[in-house]
Amino acid sequence: MDELPGLGAAGQPSAAEYVPATTDLAKLREAAGGCRGCHLYRDATQTVFGAGPATARVVMVGEQPGDVEDRRGLPFVGPAGKVLDRALEEAGIDRSLVYVTNSVKHFKFKPAASGKRRIHAKPNAAEVAACRPWLETEIALVRPRVLVCLGATAAQALLGKQFRVTRQRGTWVESDLAEHVTATIHPSSILRQRTDEERHREMEGFVEDLKLVAVVIEKAS
Repeated sequence: MDELPGLGAAGQPSAAEYVPATTDLAKLREAAGGCRGCHLYRDATQTVFGAGPATARVVMVGEQPGDVEDRRGLPFVGPAGKVLDRALEEAGIDRSLVYVTNSVKHFKFKPAASGKRRIHAKPNAAEVAACRPWLETEIALVRPRVLVCLGATAAQALLGKQFRVTRQRGTWVESDLAEHVTATIHPSSILRQRTDEERHREMEGFVEDLKLVAVVIEKAS
């Protein structure tokens, strides 16, 4: 029988009861494998926790794992992850300095009409809120110098519902989460552009946003 989702103080689904009191990122990752904080675990293959060094200077937060990530159990290893890797290289950021994770740790999807593909479905506010205890703890343990929200879901989860990536991307935002906090587009949005010209233009803007992060890292070295 499926377990019922954990409930937070307000009676809403929450992962809080599954988050251990630990300062060890590996133990946190292990505990996340058994999370039943919301219903998304039922259809997903596995929990996809964050990945990267525990001493990373930069934490990048996306929306949720995709189909490839769900199968492999690692974040940003699918098509969007390849775009991110390329953008980091072009911006001059060492990938080994970056910890990547998502606002939601389970893949939410709907089956295609053919039944052979799983199509990404955007997590709702309750699902994002339920998973927030994992994300907050990850950030607190890694203690990055720079936090980058990739896309609207991550930005609004961490910077408030009023935040608009389209207007505020590439700017520094005051936050207790890290010394330097910013937001930019999610790399998957580049893949969704219809023409090569549009994809090229969006990639250029993405790289420019990441170059701001590169400057901060260089100053801290």
